[in-house]
Amino acid sequence: MAQAPETVLVTGASSGIGLELAQVFATHGFDVILVARRKAELEALAERVRREHGVRATVLPADLLVPDASAALVHVLEEQDLEVDILVNNAGLMDMGGFADLDVAKHERLLQLNVVVLASLTRRLLPSMIERGRGRILNVASTSSFQPVPSMALYAASKAFVLSLSESLSEELKGTGVTVTALCPGITRTDMYERAHDEHDIVQNVPGPFLSRVEDVARQGYEACVAGHAVVVPGLPNRLVASAVQLYPRWLVRTVGGFVGRRSTR
Repeated sequence: MAQAPETVLVTGASSGIGLELAQVFATHGFDVILVARRKAELEALAERVRREHGVRATVLPADLLVPDASAALVHVLEEQDLEVDILVNNAGLMDMGGFADLDVAKHERLLQLNVVVLASLTRRLLPSMIERGRGRILNVASTSSFQPVPSMALYAASKAFVLSLSESLSEELKGTGVTVTALCPGITRTDMYERAHDEHDIVQNVPGPFLSRVEDVARQGYEACVAGHAVVVPGLPNRLVASAVQLYPRWLVRTVGGFVGRRSTR
């Protein structure tokens, strides 16, 4: 008897890295559960992967910023008898600018989505994976996880949380059949990048070799996830920088980051 396809849940699946990850998993025969606010975009993606790859695609529109959103999402999964084999925590926000200049509400929204929702969904879905003795979690972090980034202070801090949590869980869960992977892309050509490019000099001045194609990021994230790797940094230039900043003294990394960050806000 053929084994039923595994199911992957992707948050933030309506665009960018989340959309590409959903497509990559579908290409490899995984059923997909698509979560984001924009129902029309999710429906279009679901129809595409059903038609092109013959997989089951379930659309669950949800605003993960509303109170108790993760609990409500898990409740819907239980009601529809949907078992999640792979959780992809991709949904996130990025704000650029001086920490004291950004609206407090923006700070709180970023922390809610990048940190609280990610941790909550992981905690709610992890026990059933452990009980089954199999499962995977792919958390989308960033190369900013590895160093402070003035002008993106809270975003970098939130992604450092994602990286630290992922690495901790990858060790904590050894022997359970469940793996956790942190995907740490650099600046990637997505809708989020295009918006930031139009508004901020620091993004406009990023050297070409450090810009990643979203298809490459998703493919490498998928491969690392199914292989059970703890951390993946797509792109050789990004890997070199991520490794280098861990070798230099923190005062030097902080000083260089501060210089670049201050120039970007002038």
